[in-house]
Amino acid sequence: MSEPRVRLDRVSFRDFRNLEKLDLELPDAGLAIIGENGQGKTNLLEGIYYMQVLRSVRGARDHDLVRFGARAFHIAGRVESDSMHELTAAFETAGKRKKVTRDGAVAARLSDAFGSLPSVIFSPRDIELVAGAPSERRRYLDLVLALSSRRYLAALQHYRAALARRNAALRNVARRGGDEAAIAVWEPSLAENGATLVCERSRWASENAERFSRLATAIGEAGHATMSYTRVPRDAEADPRPGAEKENTRSLCEDDVRGTLEAALARQRKHDLKRGVTHSGPHRDDLDLALAGRDLRVFGSAGQQRTAAIALRMLEGATLRAAEGAEPILLLDDPFAELDERRSGNILELLRSTGLGQTILVVPRATDIPPGLVDLERRRITGGRIEAAA
Repeated sequence: MSEPRVRLDRVSFRDFRNLEKLDLELPDAGLAIIGENGQGKTNLLEGIYYMQVLRSVRGARDHDLVRFGARAFHIAGRVESDSMHELTAAFETAGKRKKVTRDGAVAARLSDAFGSLPSVIFSPRDIELVAGAPSERRRYLDLVLALSSRRYLAALQHYRAALARRNAALRNVARRGGDEAAIAVWEPSLAENGATLVCERSRWASENAERFSRLATAIGEAGHATMSYTRVPRDAEADPRPGAEKENTRSLCEDDVRGTLEAALARQRKHDLKRGVTHSGPHRDDLDLALAGRDLRVFGSAGQQRTAAIALRMLEGATLRAAEGAEPILLLDDPFAELDERRSGNILELLRSTGLGQTILVVPRATDIPPGLVDLERRRITGGRIEAAA
């Protein structure tokens, strides 16, 4: 029996980037969309994924997603998972208002609609997950865990709010003087919610480390690949107890980290005052990726870094699959560019082994469609308009 799959039945765009008016119905298996650079291929995937994370996957502001000369953008989709759902997301430039609905009901909070379209996007930019700054990997961890755990999402929101307020208090006290109590008041919230982030990140990395290694080998790497969660600074707080699945052990981890994090925040308060920023907490941690004992960010080749990035996206898909009980949609933005045919074939075989979900592939040329996806129905995109492929 095949695994349940999330399916995007249809999607429509109004004034999203260069997609002025686009209505698209999608077959069960998905689509291969062909188009030259600048015609709207990536915009299409970005718009679909917007319904999952409610922001641009490319880091653009909502204002910049509105088609030039238009006043707002609107995206709508019909999604089938456990049942059929109607999703919409819209943004008006005039009042900088974002509105998201699910089955006609307006989401009171954006977090209520976060993750409504279970999907994973693969793109050439993913190499930054490995080659980029630690912030790229923290953002990856936060996204994967927030999409699969409402508890993590809530902790992340509370942590970010407390961090912003403590940093503001640091700057205010340094500039105007005053009691350090204005800074310390935010530390219990930072410690409590930060402990949740640290322990959940550490648990996820520990549980998926072996799988990451196997995926890198299966894709084509000869060396042993490793993944581990690292606290920064290493001596500021005690190491969490990773990999535990039992609730009581998770509580022990959070108790340990909460206490050590709160102590570190108090200990470094004067140092933080001089710099105007908070130096202890999960907002400084990293996900270490190595191949044959060497840091992939520093010593990895472009091909090795791309392999690791694809393995991370596969782990993201597996995490969503476990959380949703269904195969997420695969959004593939020319993902096999610069990869040889053997590695591309290995990646597709790995995706198939878990039950390939509905797949939306965009490529510049029909010849770029990998052999394993040649059966997808094809469309061509030109100037933001979709037509039948020749």
